[in-house]
Amino acid sequence: MNALSPTLLDPKPAPSDKALVPFVSVETMMRLVHRVGLEAMLRDLAEAIAEAFRRWESFDKTARIPAHSAEGVIELMPTADGELYGFKYVNGHPRNMKAGLQTVTAFGLLADMHTGYPVLLSEMTLLTALRTAAMSALAARHLAPEGARVMAMIGNGAQSEFQAVAFKAICGIEEVRLHDIDPLATAKCARNLDGHGLRVVACGSAEEAILGAQVITTATADKRLATILTDNMVGAGVHINAVGGDSPGKTELARDILLRAEIFVEFPPQTRVEGEIQQLAPDHPVTELWEVLAGRKPGRTGAAQVTLFDSVGFAVEDFAALAYVLGKARETGLHDRLDLIADPDDPRDLFGMLMRAHP
Repeated sequence: MNALSPTLLDPKPAPSDKALVPFVSVETMMRLVHRVGLEAMLRDLAEAIAEAFRRWESFDKTARIPAHSAEGVIELMPTADGELYGFKYVNGHPRNMKAGLQTVTAFGLLADMHTGYPVLLSEMTLLTALRTAAMSALAARHLAPEGARVMAMIGNGAQSEFQAVAFKAICGIEEVRLHDIDPLATAKCARNLDGHGLRVVACGSAEEAILGAQVITTATADKRLATILTDNMVGAGVHINAVGGDSPGKTELARDILLRAEIFVEFPPQTRVEGEIQQLAPDHPVTELWEVLAGRKPGRTGAAQVTLFDSVGFAVEDFAALAYVLGKARETGLHDRLDLIADPDDPRDLFGMLMRAHP
């Protein structure tokens, strides 16, 4: 039995509620975050992901399944560990913001592998922001230079505040230097971070933002090949957390940076298609982050080393986040119950159940 899933399942659910699926809505997720505490939840999620990565080989793994359009992408991200099956539905539509819509939305599901019955349905727009930030800070804990206290945050959209708070909570970052091509986004981020124990500096350019930063996080939204960081902007000893490049044809870093960085990835078959390393040869060497977390390979090995976490997001992270939420929902009682699965008294009599429901 693994550490995440079996203890979360009711092995013999009561007949009266075996088909009622625990559901965590957006409102309930917000209540859950405040009940646990934002920084505590980010730390918990980082540990849940680390635990999942330490048993990486127990998971089924496949690159996410995309459906691309001119406006964006819709993706399905599945995985399973023999006890639980999980998937996330997620979109990425950069133009949505102009229509007052979220760029990224998501929901996810966990199911019991032994019965096929769902055990959790949850919103994942908020949860994805939380787990992405937790994943970034978890990677940086192993890859950032020792004593790093200043982070540049380039791209001040929906993910930026989560990243800043996660790096404070997990890595000890004390100062965040903000830049976005939209000054209103930077003002929004600075306003939201007020009171979270960080020194916040609004900067007029990316070059200004990276001054004195030991960690550089890029989280821009445009679905295109872009150069947010040029090679001359990245000095020795810096850790880069590249979050925004997460689909084919969408990158943020100049290729020359990649050629001199030690690159760490989640799942190479996915990252080589979607991440910054889509700019490199298919056999360019990278290190899988799970091997670092499992103690099989080193993270940062020198003070002058440039490290890059080429973050695209992977299903195992979502699985870990959903399993964590299921446990917390049951612990706190913060969830609803959805009548999602048909449950006739006689499993063979689905038709009869339908007919008896006639008004």
